[in-house]
Amino acid sequence: MSGLTKEKMKTRIWIALLALYIVWGSTYLAIRFAVESIPPFFHAGIRFLVSGLILVVWQRAAGAFLPTRKQWISLAIIGNLLLLGGNGLVAWAEQTIPSGVAALMIGSIPMFLVIMEAFRPGGVKPNRWTFLGLLIGFIGIFILIGPAELTGSTNLDSLGIVALLFACLFWSIGSVYSKHADLPRSSLMSTGGQMLMGSLGLFIVSLVSGELTHWDPSGVTTKSLMGLVYLILIGSLVGFVSYGWLLQNAPISLVATYAYVNPIVAVLLGNWLAEEPLEPRIWLAAAIIVGSVMFINRSRSGVQKEAKAREEVIVSGE
Repeated sequence: MSGLTKEKMKTRIWIALLALYIVWGSTYLAIRFAVESIPPFFHAGIRFLVSGLILVVWQRAAGAFLPTRKQWISLAIIGNLLLLGGNGLVAWAEQTIPSGVAALMIGSIPMFLVIMEAFRPGGVKPNRWTFLGLLIGFIGIFILIGPAELTGSTNLDSLGIVALLFACLFWSIGSVYSKHADLPRSSLMSTGGQMLMGSLGLFIVSLVSGELTHWDPSGVTTKSLMGLVYLILIGSLVGFVSYGWLLQNAPISLVATYAYVNPIVAVLLGNWLAEEPLEPRIWLAAAIIVGSVMFINRSRSGVQKEAKAREEVIVSGE
């Protein structure tokens, strides 16, 4: 009976993992479709406002406590770093950058996380193998976005590339900050709160930037509406629920594989459904970036184990 239970659990884990692979990998193309006729920051604000309300109301009905005032402040900081600085800039960049390229750039976030963690007081310092992984990864990024004269490809919009680099930076800062922030016990309540607070920042930037000034709501296409609905119901809800469940029921090393698969799914879907070019350099850059992220994650795991072992020796010595 226990063997049957294990098999059922294993099946559920892989179903959730496959959902995460496909859902989060497909959101880049959905964003591309949504921003074709809906302003980028405004579309992201709607997405996270609706998704956040659904999660918060659902968790409250399930008995979870609402965040405290201090927790709302933490949620506002994290939500705006991740969703305004991270997701909002991705949406803005995808007005000119192919969704597959955007996904590959965002797939390099673990590299930025290593750097942010190294500068954090008390953070885990990278070893020489992690530095090697970083070097290889940034070579991959250069191949992806470098000058056309060197890469033999068409030029990518420079402002879009800068926006994606800042998106990686903001997401990394928010992720590192969230590790020690005062957050609700319920991960889904925390996610919903981050979405609500992030949506406020997105709406403010949308208004201040003037992106709504010349926008005609009557010009919104069916494709953009379908992209937005998909992002709300599938990208935000199914994706985050699957991710939250996996974190509690599967090894973190297995869950982390979504970071390797999502960019590949995004590149293939972008080519298949949006006719985005699949140049040889994109495949080469994808292999280098994804490979370096895998290498960095394994190196970081080794560093963290060594640090934990040293702490245990010190404690036992005391």
